[in-house]
Amino acid sequence: MAIYRDLHANPELSFQEVRSAKIMADAARKAGFEVTEGVGKTGVVAVMKNGPGPTVLIRADMDALPVIEQTGLPYASKKRGVSTAGVESGIMHACGHDTHMTGWIGTAKQMAARKAEWSGTLVMIGQPAEELGLGSRAMLDDGLYTRFPKPDYALAFHVGSGPAGAVAVSSGWALANADSVDIDIFGIGGHGSMPQLAKDPIVLASAIVMRLQTIVSREIDAQDAAVVTVGSFHSGAKHNIIPDKAHLQLTVRSYSDETRKKLLDAIERIVKGEAIAAGIPEKLMPVVKIKEPFTRSTWNTPEFAEEFKTQMTAALGEKRSLSVPAVMAAEDFGEYRRADEKGIKSLMFWVGGFTPEALAEAEARGIPIAASHAPFWSPDPVAVVSTGAEALTRTALRIMAKPQ
Repeated sequence: MAIYRDLHANPELSFQEVRSAKIMADAARKAGFEVTEGVGKTGVVAVMKNGPGPTVLIRADMDALPVIEQTGLPYASKKRGVSTAGVESGIMHACGHDTHMTGWIGTAKQMAARKAEWSGTLVMIGQPAEELGLGSRAMLDDGLYTRFPKPDYALAFHVGSGPAGAVAVSSGWALANADSVDIDIFGIGGHGSMPQLAKDPIVLASAIVMRLQTIVSREIDAQDAAVVTVGSFHSGAKHNIIPDKAHLQLTVRSYSDETRKKLLDAIERIVKGEAIAAGIPEKLMPVVKIKEPFTRSTWNTPEFAEEFKTQMTAALGEKRSLSVPAVMAAEDFGEYRRADEKGIKSLMFWVGGFTPEALAEAEARGIPIAASHAPFWSPDPVAVVSTGAEALTRTALRIMAKPQ
């Protein structure tokens, strides 16, 4: 686990993964892959051609988060850096990408050592900037499917909060569309004692916040999951001053593109409607800004997911092979299938990261296991890496198995 501890202790922020990429590239070259670096800025593409057959893409993401680590591990990160947003902070692999990279390296070694068992083309990629939702597009825009063999299958795993050594898979939707929405609300400032002479943006913003909560409950089919969360509300500076502006920040989650459009259209309509109801003049109408590009949802090809589940149950046993519902978290892995939705079968599965003892302790204390992106995030690396590498290798070998 020396590679894992090294990667964990030396995390790098999005589009700055130079050292991590070199570790992956060097390991792939040593295993016999043809390696290209600098794809999509810091991405790695390792190709091994081994006769006729399907092309399988295996992806691991490389970037860490601007989080100060508080795990107390002997190899805890002490690194600091400046993000693309210009914010200086600590850096931590708080989303488990260090386990993804290490599992990727283990898979590359296994596939190279077992070339006699498979036929086809293996394309293994180290992807930058997943945390920004930009890395997969950066690699695709840099010719991932034109400069290198285009896959028939795309495959990846993500560490999760489940039991260590277990794999879990969703069939169909796996992860969500994620939109970031900013709303600038304008009013007419004044003295707090004379609100009749002002147009209060705090009252208007509050009305908007409450009305937004009706979108999911009253406009979206009850069987179609969606989320509209207001995560930030800023306005004003003093007790007795009515300000002239307010600012809201939203995260909006959906699975289908059709539902996403309904949500965003409703937000625009509600914001404008509430402003009109508040008597805001046309020149002071609120402005809704939808951040682009947004992170698009991840779809697990159902037959691919079912085949994976059957194989993992046979290999690991029923207690370590689980079916789980989709989650509203977001991942940019879905872009690899969306680049050719009819031609590429796609699958992202979960690998549990926590021992029975850790899960039992958390339950006894009534405190949930630290979620990813938290400073205390500390899954069992041995279980995650070994299980992830085994599942990736088994799946690739099944897809590319030589005829008997």
